Amino acid sequence: MSVGYSGTPLIKKLGIKPGLAIRVVQAPEAYWDWISPLPEEIKVLTRAKKEGADFIHLFTKERKKFEREFLKLKVELKKDGMLWVSWPKKSSKVASDLDENIIRNFGLNNGLVDVKVCAVDEVWSGLKFMYRVKDR
Repeated sequence: MSVGYSGTPLIKKLGIKPGLAIRVVQAPEAYWDWISPLPEEIKVLTRAKKEGADFIHLFTKERKKFEREFLKLKVELKKDGMLWVSWPKKSSKVASDLDENIIRNFGLNNGLVDVKVCAVDEVWSGLKFMYRVKDR
């Protein structure tokens, strides 16, 4: 279980709860260690399913890939679900053409609203998107 400088376990920051169908895309190898142990009855989706996902977490470094993946994943997201997008922090020195504003603006322009930001680990930041209440 990953606990950052805030002292809050990552799984709690991300909102992963029992019974959710989750999908993780392009995550670092250590991701599953960061969120373990998973709550009971979590269903891990390896690809798109008709019933949709309650929780999707996309890791990305490149704007073009981010935009393409975001639009695909939005379709897979349940109307009351959450889509987290993580990108490398500037302080991480990982090459990236993304930042929080680019990600936020793209999400807003494509029908989702950002509701939370968090530090995933020393390298990755995360922005949580959801459908607006009126669109659920």
